[in-house]
Amino acid sequence: MEILGVYNVKGGVGKTTTAVNLAYRSAADGWRTLLWDLDPQGAATYLLKRESKLKGGAKGLIRGDTESPDLIEGTDYSNLEILPSDFSYRRMDAHMLKKKNPVKQLLRIMKPLQRTHACLIMDCAPGISLVSENILFAADALIVPLTPTPLSVRTLEQLFGFIAKRGWHDLKILPFFSMIDRRKSLHKDMSVALRRDYPIIMDTEVPYGSTFEQIAVRRAPVETFSPKSEAADVYRRLWAEIDDRLQDASPL
Repeated sequence: MEILGVYNVKGGVGKTTTAVNLAYRSAADGWRTLLWDLDPQGAATYLLKRESKLKGGAKGLIRGDTESPDLIEGTDYSNLEILPSDFSYRRMDAHMLKKKNPVKQLLRIMKPLQRTHACLIMDCAPGISLVSENILFAADALIVPLTPTPLSVRTLEQLFGFIAKRGWHDLKILPFFSMIDRRKSLHKDMSVALRRDYPIIMDTEVPYGSTFEQIAVRRAPVETFSPKSEAADVYRRLWAEIDDRLQDASPL
């Protein structure tokens, strides 16, 4: 099972939209895919028209009172399932701290899923916390949406520094530009500078546009309501590029 985290230290960069649309694309390619909404705000759960409520909450998951396969819900789309968010996730760190190996708790919870799913995509809350540390430890790759602004430079540096400090050199980092508007000189200039300093930034860019905003309005992946749009094509290309990077054995 491939484990992918959609994550950025900074909020408001399009993580949830990315996670939902990539999970849909993975499922559409025939892979049994699970989207785990780890953000207590529950935006990914909302977009897939499910309720942000989990039997036993974060405490039950971490203590082992409930098992992850028992909490999975189906969606309206073939091969795509969701492990919904719960508001109790805001205290997940506190429950993890009570365990012997607090950084390995999410990986432990995922183990039963390895026999049933080909791909697990995690929609992650922003910030650096014990939960995000669990995500970095468990993931095969981290998909990082970036807005081309000075704050993105800072958060990307923070992320690389944190990973280097932990010694997680086998974790693939896959940044891409999200919500980019090339009519803005700041976006154009920063994208050039960031690509120069970070050659690992992927080629595919997700632009700012009204079709992307419709994802939240319609509560559906863009391919389901506008399959011939630029937005749908962007996510298909992004997923293909991610797949190519994952097949590359060289470290990123």
